[in-house]
Amino acid sequence: MKPWTLAGVVLVLLGCAVLAVGRFSYTTQKPVVEIGPLKATVAETHNVAMPDIAGIGLIVVGGLLVLMVRRNT
Repeated sequence: MKPWTLAGVVLVLLGCAVLAVGRFSYTTQKPVVEIGPLKATVAETHNVAMPDIAGIGLIVVGGLLVLMVRRNT
């Protein structure tokens, strides 16, 4: 498989994943109080929403890459 075809397939799969998942979250630890050897932390959850247009764009660009490579062969 040619490198550009592989890149196109990866972009299409990534675009499908973005459309399927829609958002992801991650947790960070934030220190609240620090008194000598005692430390208190709070876990904060951050949500990251991925726009649908980004997933559609990835699918379109990946599809175009695959088509352009096949067309030139």
